[in-house]
Amino acid sequence: MTHSGKRSRIAGLGINLPSKILTNAQLEKMVDTSDEWILTRTGIRERRIADDGETASTLAIPAAQEALRRAGVAPEDLDLIVCATSTPDMSFPSTACHIQRGIGAKGCPAFDILAACSGFVYGLSVVDNFIRAGSAKNALLVASEIFSRIVDWEDRNTCVLFGDGAAAVVIKATESSSHVIDSRIRADGSYADLLTGGGGSASIVSAKQFDPKSHFIKMKGNQTFKVAVTNMAEVCSSLLADNGYTANDVALVIPHQANIRIIHAVAKSLNIPEDKMYINVHRYGNTSAATVPIAMYEAQEEGRLKKGDLVLLVAFGGGLTWGSALVRW
Repeated sequence: MTHSGKRSRIAGLGINLPSKILTNAQLEKMVDTSDEWILTRTGIRERRIADDGETASTLAIPAAQEALRRAGVAPEDLDLIVCATSTPDMSFPSTACHIQRGIGAKGCPAFDILAACSGFVYGLSVVDNFIRAGSAKNALLVASEIFSRIVDWEDRNTCVLFGDGAAAVVIKATESSSHVIDSRIRADGSYADLLTGGGGSASIVSAKQFDPKSHFIKMKGNQTFKVAVTNMAEVCSSLLADNGYTANDVALVIPHQANIRIIHAVAKSLNIPEDKMYINVHRYGNTSAATVPIAMYEAQEEGRLKKGDLVLLVAFGGGLTWGSALVRW
């Protein structure tokens, strides 16, 4: 495939967060935990919970519409729709196809990416390569998660961590100085058992054998923590070095919002001041693939993303998967 010479620019962002807030104090009444325990170990104060009738696509559509409006792109002008989600509406059609119908786009390819919490960074890398190859000029990348449906609300080690939310970005081909510089996405399936969610062909669904908890998240937290910090720091360091930058050149890091201790440990490993790490995990918990674009949206709204800034994105998730992207804002 011929390289087009074009680069990718993030042209518009949008988010959609459920209105229902579940605080640590409320969780204290549901499971054996405490606000102090959650806050000390995770940095989370509250999270958003989707309504019963909400799905990943219905949560995503308003975010996509806002991103399109801000980018000045009509749905019919999209060449590509990618949705990063671990909680799709159903096995098929893809959530991306449901979003396509919901926003009134037609004809362009639409598909899902399942890379757990790394999904948005994976998706950004995929879209960037489509644009660089000349296969798309206007793309919509959405991350939408409803993890409240797949957590065991009797398991205090997991239910306190996750929340629901959606975010979207419109990515356009550009020749401007504001663009995606480079990205790295990686995986190691030998760690697959550290963080899993059911509901696929490995789960037995029958009246005789059905396990109502078979689709819930299962996580080996301590082991996952160590692998996450090591690999997030390594992929960031290699991405910066390969492109001729150091940590000192970075204006803002937007990391996956899983746990405040992971964010602090990655900052320390990279020798990046913590005030350069954007943090909103206290408001939303871990919204999986949606954490990075939600944080990016809020950073822009707060004026923390300025034209010309070098911005580093990094995420880590089940698979195990991880990845990083370098963006000139």
